[in-house]
Amino acid sequence: MSRYDILVIGAGPAGLAAAHAAAAQGAQVGLVDDNPLAGGQIWRGGPEQQQDPRAPRLWSDLRAAPNVAYLPQTRVLYAPEPGQLQVQTPSSSATLHYEKLILATGARERLLPFPGWTLPGVTGAGGLQALAKGGYPLLGKRVVVAGSGPLLLAVAATLSAKGAEIAAIIEQASLPALARFGFGLLATPAKITQALQLAAQLSGIPYLRDSYVHSAHGDGTLQSILIQRGGARELEALQCDYLACGYGLLPNVELALALGCATTSKNGQTAVQVDDAQLTSVPGVYCAGEGTGVGGVDLALAEGRIAGLAASGKPAAAQELYAERARWKKFAARLERAFALRPELLTLAGDDTIVCRCEDVCHNELRTHTSWRSAKLQTRCGMGPCQGRICGGATELLYGWRPDAVRMPISPARIASIIDD
Repeated sequence: MSRYDILVIGAGPAGLAAAHAAAAQGAQVGLVDDNPLAGGQIWRGGPEQQQDPRAPRLWSDLRAAPNVAYLPQTRVLYAPEPGQLQVQTPSSSATLHYEKLILATGARERLLPFPGWTLPGVTGAGGLQALAKGGYPLLGKRVVVAGSGPLLLAVAATLSAKGAEIAAIIEQASLPALARFGFGLLATPAKITQALQLAAQLSGIPYLRDSYVHSAHGDGTLQSILIQRGGARELEALQCDYLACGYGLLPNVELALALGCATTSKNGQTAVQVDDAQLTSVPGVYCAGEGTGVGGVDLALAEGRIAGLAASGKPAAAQELYAERARWKKFAARLERAFALRPELLTLAGDDTIVCRCEDVCHNELRTHTSWRSAKLQTRCGMGPCQGRICGGATELLYGWRPDAVRMPISPARIASIIDD
């Protein structure tokens, strides 16, 4: 079947919650995801494998529902017409038709350039976590996890469980900011339990607060890093085989932009604008989860349920969830304040530090430009295979640029997938 009452893009927590809520109202639901397994980045490896009981429960209900079609390994390429999406699978392509669309496209890591960040062995924090979950060998490897936010702790716990030796966790937030955030957890007791569980798993691992990676060094591959700790005058050296960096998350807004949805920018983060019912500026198109602003799994689940109910024509039922959403939005705001990036991180890139890895464009070639368009025309920044997904988050913080357009197709496509339309 290629025609649905409600089509949900993304099978992470928000997408699963949206599909579940819509299916319960009797809608014919299509659930699209480009990964082989559902769960998104948060529930990677499949919802049925997660310790969070909400994941297997949602997935079990969806798999048993006769009015839900799950389409894995399916990438959205573009929108031929309103109410249609052209998609590609490993073996074919198709046009999916829908009455209502819910975008639950999640988020990706924000990486910031610093000297040596392109060395082999320097990865995204979530990226190395995903590799480890997929079987990438880390037994006995010395790994430093650096950046900002609670994700660092989850990554370190995963890598440690896979046999890596965690040399240090380096958090750029200050001790007072972390203390305020910890005190604020009293408003969300479930998060205290999670924090205590992680603390037990990471017992004995150095946790360097008010610190950040200044540079990475090695002869052809990563061998050591230099760390700036607090107000210390001297940099501290640390030997390691891998450096897993992550400075928060960035909403995936490419599909929303391609559909004409309005976005907003806050703290160097472009997110989709939605109303109380999660409806975007485009009629019939909703957005839930990290696409509306990074807030964690609980907020994503609440927004997903609201979007699913609203898209099913049940606004009153959706309103009953507004208070829950508001509570998790407050948690997201506390998270944002506690782990706000320090200005020093934006001064690390030297003239010869590569910012756009796809096209090898350096900082000194970009800082004089005033927009993405100017930089693209003069340097090809953001025009490589990743289409600005890596350098985009950095350039938004470094230079204040916002995405000006999305090139079609959104994802890499076979020629046949386009001409067979």
